[in-house]
Amino acid sequence: MLCRTSVSHAPSAKKETKSSTNRIYSLLLFLLLSYVGDPTQTQKLVNNWSCLCFFYCVFHLVLMSPCVSQEEQPRDSSGASCTQCPASSGRRKNLEFEPLSTTALILEDRPANLPAKSMEETQRHKQEYEEMVAGAKRREMKDAQKKKLQMKERHRHEDSISNAMVIWNTEILPHWDSVKGTRRVRDLWWQGLPPSVRGRVWSLAIGNELNITPELYEIFLSRAKEKWRSYSETSSVNDNESGECLSTALIHRELQTNFSGGPYHDLLHSVLGAYTCYRPDIGYVQGMSFIAAVLILNLEEADAFITFANLLNKPCQMAFFRVDHELMLKYFAAFEVFFEENLPRLFNHFQCNNLTPDLYLIDWIFTLYSKSLPLDVACRVWDVFCRDGEESLFRTGLGILRLYEDILLQMDFIHIAQFLSRLPEDLHSHTLFYAMANTHMVSRNRRWTQVFSALMKDTNKETDRNGSPALRS
Repeated sequence: MLCRTSVSHAPSAKKETKSSTNRIYSLLLFLLLSYVGDPTQTQKLVNNWSCLCFFYCVFHLVLMSPCVSQEEQPRDSSGASCTQCPASSGRRKNLEFEPLSTTALILEDRPANLPAKSMEETQRHKQEYEEMVAGAKRREMKDAQKKKLQMKERHRHEDSISNAMVIWNTEILPHWDSVKGTRRVRDLWWQGLPPSVRGRVWSLAIGNELNITPELYEIFLSRAKEKWRSYSETSSVNDNESGECLSTALIHRELQTNFSGGPYHDLLHSVLGAYTCYRPDIGYVQGMSFIAAVLILNLEEADAFITFANLLNKPCQMAFFRVDHELMLKYFAAFEVFFEENLPRLFNHFQCNNLTPDLYLIDWIFTLYSKSLPLDVACRVWDVFCRDGEESLFRTGLGILRLYEDILLQMDFIHIAQFLSRLPEDLHSHTLFYAMANTHMVSRNRRWTQVFSALMKDTNKETDRNGSPALRS
């Protein structure tokens, strides 16, 4: 039977030796009075069951220690103790992984008022006790080793970021134009940008072909605020309203749905509102808020707007945000070329289930994966997107499919669509980028740009006949 150490009164100390029991009683009384702070409050402490149990356990654990009991055991004529301390040889030398839940447990017989245990029962209880303690030790050692490895990896990652930050600030950014295309810089880029320089690198890589200035942003922001006042006064939008008013309403609704109460809610509203005034021909399209939010996290307000406007002016983003069906079909067709090249089994499985790329790629491309992936992973994807352009977006999609290929092969149409629309939250950047590194964007000795250009020149409309039915309808 497993039990806590039972109450046991030590024999009276001999006059020639100091009583360990008295010393322990004095120590515990001192702790008791110190804990209360006022001797008159001792009774309140005694009435507190949890505190009483605490001092009870401390007293008996210390009092019943073999080393304490040894002092009070009768000695022979030579002065040596009659019995050796049984724990002296088996005392734990390493307490690092000792399970706290079992250190105060001992194996004892039943109390005297109960029937004694048989030898078989005693052996069984002893074995169960030893197995319990050993199992607890193994679990605790495993957890401790896991935490140790995690801390080691975390420190290694922090050191790597610190070293990379120095390199980017001292060797790369001051000479951006001349070194941005070198092999060394591209390799560092693939490993992930340090958060402190990420926004600046994104801004430099995307550029400012539109020549937008902070002053121009303030002008469009003022116009947006006028639209907001007009919208708040009417509080409704009818079919005769202009595109800017419709965009204002859409921004308001989406921010309330996805970013309500967020710390950068007002900044996000400002950037999106200014963009709808800057590009009324595009207006606001659902998904823009996720892109703007990532930029605001890494850039100042005006710089975020400048980068946002130039990013959406890229060919791929312009095709999607203007909902150019024909051009979107070309992108999907190019994606399927590399899909079949890299993952033929999964490609055939998707074909058999009539699962077309538009069902999952649209959401990924519209938000640049900032909605589908954890923020830290999405930022790594953005790093490579700023380095490689639109090709990396489709390579990321293939990396996700490769990562979950075995799972997707076991699913039907509905479950695949649901899974790809809500990816697992425990997705880590190193696993995704390992899958992306094993994805080759070469098909029949043609790279992405060559495949896409060939599709753009194709005039027989084969892509439109075999493309996504959801877009052709």
